Amino acid sequence: MSSELKQSIEGITNPLTGLSYQSVVEAKDDAPHNVKLRFPFEGFENEITQSIQDIVGIDNLKINSVIKTHKNKKGIEPIKGVKNIIAVASGKGGVGKSTVTVMLAKTLQKLGASVAILDADIYGPSMPRMLGDYGKPGSPDNKSFTPVNADGIQSMSLGYMIDEEAPAIWRGSMITKALMQMVGETRWDNVDYLLIDLPPGTGDIQLTMVQKVPVTATVVVTTPQDISMIDAQKAFAMFKKVDIPVLGVIENMSVFQCPNCQHESHIFGQGAADKMLKKFDTNLLGQLPLNINIRQNMDEGHPENVWGTNSEVSDTGLKIALKTAQLLAKLPVNLNLNNPSLQLHNL
Repeated sequence: MSSELKQSIEGITNPLTGLSYQSVVEAKDDAPHNVKLRFPFEGFENEITQSIQDIVGIDNLKINSVIKTHKNKKGIEPIKGVKNIIAVASGKGGVGKSTVTVMLAKTLQKLGASVAILDADIYGPSMPRMLGDYGKPGSPDNKSFTPVNADGIQSMSLGYMIDEEAPAIWRGSMITKALMQMVGETRWDNVDYLLIDLPPGTGDIQLTMVQKVPVTATVVVTTPQDISMIDAQKAFAMFKKVDIPVLGVIENMSVFQCPNCQHESHIFGQGAADKMLKKFDTNLLGQLPLNINIRQNMDEGHPENVWGTNSEVSDTGLKIALKTAQLLAKLPVNLNLNNPSLQLHNL
């Protein structure tokens, strides 16, 4: 019964993401009505359960969430305390990549996942400002760091250790060493998704990170401008070269929303993301508006006022995070790191 049920559910489309449940369903013979999906969906339990029950015709289904550890490149050791790593990248600066990273972190957290952020933008670390003032990392043994707890999100950034206005005048080798220390020597605690806010571009720092860190997958951030798309294509090419899957594109500042009359204007143009989807056969994870409320709260370090509220923009962020998590859940699972001793995040 469970294998038939599993096959039936895998053919169903998630009404919230438009993706099928193929490769993300778990069902056992000894618990035929207990189904697990490999991504978080807290807050959407009723919609998902009802959509599945309506099609399979079973009224007493119990659908929970379990987040697995997925495979990364061979030869790279996993990071203790971290299940999956998502690199957030862009081909150029100024597209709101750090804002998107915080959005993903807050919305994945709202969906029920344990989330962390590594700010890898050495020359312009912005996470301490965007996440709010929650102190500095600790070092209980002078060899490792305890991440900053930013309202439930574990965070590590060079910005916690240097003055906000002080420049990081470092050579490439020093930057690489510092980044690898922050990744490997931080005491991450049972993290489902570690988001790495990569520096813009496709240079030595970015290549080092994706070649030496066990990145599970990436997302690429762009704006609707053609010039942004041209640079974002370079990020796609880099990840393809190093065999790291790209989950999709997030188009930021896709439309300007007037705070007074709510009129929408495409001040940065239209169509760049669509062109990328066709060229790279990837997914559009979602589109975020150019919104003054987002800008103000990111500058002031109050992301909860945007992504933790019940608003149109918050709902958009939740759908983007849900789609990102479901696409990652379709990747091959690392069976060696998913034994019963791991804590499961059931909803």
